[in-house]
Amino acid sequence: MIRFRLLPHRYRVLLYRAASTSARHTKEPFLNGTSSSYIEAMYESWLDDPKSVHKSWDTHFGLVTAGAAPGSAHAHPSSLSTETPLPALSSPPDSRSVKEHLAVQATIRAYQVRGHLVAQLDPLGISGVKRSPGDVLRPSAELLRGKDFEFTEADMGREFQLPKLTFIGGKEKALKLGEIIRRLDNAYCKTTGVEFMFINDKEKCDWIREKFESPRGDAMSSEDRRRLITRLIRSTRFEEFLAKKWPSEKRFGLEGCEVLIPALKHIIDQSNALGVESFVFGMPHRGRLNVLANVARKPLEQLFSQFDPRLDPNDEGSGDVKYHLGTSIERVNTVTKKDVRISIVANPSHLEAVDPVVQGKTRAEQFYNKDKDGKKTMSILIHGDAAFAGQGVVYETFHLSDLPHYTTHGTIHVVVNNQIGFTTDPRVARSSPYCTDVAKVTNAPIFHVNADDPEAVMRVCNVAVEWREKFQKDVVIDLVCYRKNGHNESDEPMFTQPRMYQIISKHPKVVDIYRGKLLEGNVITEQEYQEEVAKYDEICEKSFKIAKDKPEQKPEWWLDSPWKKFFPNDNSLQPIEQTGVDEDVLQHISAKFSSQPDDPDFKLHGGVVRMLKSRKQMIDNREADWALGEALAFGSLLKDDIHVRLSGQDVERGTFSHRHHLLHDQSRDQNTYNPLNELYPKGEQAHYTVCNSSLSEYAVLGFELGFSLASPKSLVCWEAQFGDFNNTAQCIIDQFLSSGQDKWVRQSGLTLLLPHGYEGMGPEHSSARPERFLQMCNDDPEDMPRYSSSEMELHQLHDANWIVANCTTPANFFHIIRRQLAMPFRKPLILMTPKSLLRLKEARSSFDEMLPDTSFKRLISDPVVQPSDNVKKIVFCTGKIYYDLAKARDAEGLEESVSVARIEQISPFPYDLVRAEIEKFPRADIVWAQEEPKNMGAWAYVQPRFGTAGVERIEYAGRLPSAATATGNKGNHVLEHKKLISDALRLPSLT
Repeated sequence: MIRFRLLPHRYRVLLYRAASTSARHTKEPFLNGTSSSYIEAMYESWLDDPKSVHKSWDTHFGLVTAGAAPGSAHAHPSSLSTETPLPALSSPPDSRSVKEHLAVQATIRAYQVRGHLVAQLDPLGISGVKRSPGDVLRPSAELLRGKDFEFTEADMGREFQLPKLTFIGGKEKALKLGEIIRRLDNAYCKTTGVEFMFINDKEKCDWIREKFESPRGDAMSSEDRRRLITRLIRSTRFEEFLAKKWPSEKRFGLEGCEVLIPALKHIIDQSNALGVESFVFGMPHRGRLNVLANVARKPLEQLFSQFDPRLDPNDEGSGDVKYHLGTSIERVNTVTKKDVRISIVANPSHLEAVDPVVQGKTRAEQFYNKDKDGKKTMSILIHGDAAFAGQGVVYETFHLSDLPHYTTHGTIHVVVNNQIGFTTDPRVARSSPYCTDVAKVTNAPIFHVNADDPEAVMRVCNVAVEWREKFQKDVVIDLVCYRKNGHNESDEPMFTQPRMYQIISKHPKVVDIYRGKLLEGNVITEQEYQEEVAKYDEICEKSFKIAKDKPEQKPEWWLDSPWKKFFPNDNSLQPIEQTGVDEDVLQHISAKFSSQPDDPDFKLHGGVVRMLKSRKQMIDNREADWALGEALAFGSLLKDDIHVRLSGQDVERGTFSHRHHLLHDQSRDQNTYNPLNELYPKGEQAHYTVCNSSLSEYAVLGFELGFSLASPKSLVCWEAQFGDFNNTAQCIIDQFLSSGQDKWVRQSGLTLLLPHGYEGMGPEHSSARPERFLQMCNDDPEDMPRYSSSEMELHQLHDANWIVANCTTPANFFHIIRRQLAMPFRKPLILMTPKSLLRLKEARSSFDEMLPDTSFKRLISDPVVQPSDNVKKIVFCTGKIYYDLAKARDAEGLEESVSVARIEQISPFPYDLVRAEIEKFPRADIVWAQEEPKNMGAWAYVQPRFGTAGVERIEYAGRLPSAATATGNKGNHVLEHKKLISDALRLPSLT
């Protein structure tokens, strides 16, 4: 039977009208004008169990759903046009009996839907009172019971049948009304508020109802309670120790939400008992030091040394403030006695920016460990309330949670709900009732809990762990707490929140509240409590002494286990491995990549058939266009057991229809063929993942960055639909990608493919903004590296924070992609990729350029012009503009007087090759030509470096400075383009 809320509108109206007409025929007022809500609740209950409603209503619903017309449901079945007559309605419904029955069911449903609104969630007790005229954040209990249902005190002793929509009775089928309300109060209106009725899955809703409604005795044992108070002591005393030793330091302490530490440890304990071995954490700065110390168990002396001003800037991990740092620890869980690995991903003050990074790292660990259901590795994300509601990346990350190539099979989200932002009241900081409402978009249940009730927090953590284990879906724990200090320890909160902080100043600590409860229950003694305090204080003091004597960081506390074996023990700098491959490998991959599936019933699109035919013709000529060069790079890495992952919007086909890595059957939906996964027999090649992403840059790029952090032996690529789409992921680029190694000793080989080039299509999608990436390069423009030409490439790459390149041939693209894995270290690669060059015949490469003994060319000399004193001008450029310059030069007959050189790797700048190129033509003037306006592109980066390389004067040929990246007028574009080509090629004798 279909649920009431899913019935077509006309059937719902039919039920209402029929029921109303029945009431009129019996001359009784129909449920005091509240028929629709009562009927809905009763109808839902009747669908679950027809016996749960009065027998007259059982007959009534049966007649109406069988097709009875309005007003006739009370009539004899013989008057109804049904094939199988139903039993006659022996007597009209008893109005009061029906009303009471429905009232009980509606009360139960009201608690389930709205009970969280009246739960006692705020430790400070200020969220449920008026703070301005007409403002009540929490409604009264009248929403759940009272005058609307007309219960009297006498009714409380009456017994009612329990419908199947509740589990409050346990094995009991009926309860007195007073007991029903008491149990509902305990389940939904104490210190836990449960939001779940928005979930459109009855099984999940029933599961949650059963978890919170089922009668339970004393859920926590004395041993569990003693462990809980111990963890609260450590959480509290850690903050007090830091405050005592470094009173003027910012540390973004956890005071006011000390229960976070036992909550996280309990989640780890319970998940570890269920088989989870690895936990990947992401969190903002508040409480991070405490989590590092008491959850990850990072050695306290390591942590305390971060406060020491003597810490050398070159020490590992000293590139960022202490409350942004991460760690990776392997240890034995003291509760389960099982091994656990805990990684806390470093995060800047961009709060939620770490969310997708954690998800990507988690997904990668699951992938490499063949953990298809996330049973061995899971992610835990900790949020602040203001950021959870305000940061769009939270929404973007939630929307990755169920996507096949991005899911981590359930994340536990823990919100440290301060009930305030920096200084901003929630009433002006968000439009939603709760900070957690964004989680509803993916049907994640939300458990609000008062952080001053540690046992309620533990119960909620249990349910969250079990939910994740059973359904492999996200779940949110909202720890409603307060912030003892201001935004940081030196901030004064009374400026803007006097009333809140007057209450906080008098509010007892959660450890003291719980301590009193355990003392009263004879679970612990005062002496035992004081002994536990003294024990932890001694641990802190000893670690403090060690840190004071020798402030240093050890790399092994920073590197995840897959990376430890990657770096040589002697720290020597190994040479770059060969990037060329054998002819038979190129031919084999090319043949597979250009072949149709073996399945004769697989119907390809006609355009794809023509494309495959064109590929075969290229292979016969031993040539590769851009798509084939990329496939050869990926395929040869797969052959070497290197996992390749390509992600982004529309990457399977390619924005410009050039790639087609996933072929689609035109006759069968979702039947696809991935040729690069069929290169070699199973087990003889690595897996190739190519996946279209959601329409997100921020979260998806963060995800791929996290994926790249999990293993050094993988190629992870993110492609922007157009190059300038990277701008909405700027936070990931700035805070993680360009500076991650400097700040957090985290290397990444993530490759960004950014389509770039001026095709006259306007300011959008012309430029990938290379100037932004070049501006963030860490090399000194006035200091040329003192290495020999043979050593220059390796040492420059080692010292660089990332690589920025703009390749002009498929062969060079092939080599730079393979070089990512051939280097003895990992660096991010920013590649300006082409658009028009994808199909330009002049831009094809011979297989000879990819064979052994060939390699990436940082600079490509003019293939036509030979060294000569006759050459009057050298035009340096990068990217697509080369072909336009060369074509115009040849058309003007200037082959003997103008040389056009391509700088393929812009940064690190190829000083040695630039000098060698200049020395070939001692009488030539030097010009830099680019498509981009003068204030964009590579000009600002290369100009001072040419000077450092020995060029006394260099001219600029290109567009004038501009605010927009390009003109929106096609005619103006053509005129600008002709002028820059003319300016670049004009000889001194012609001026």
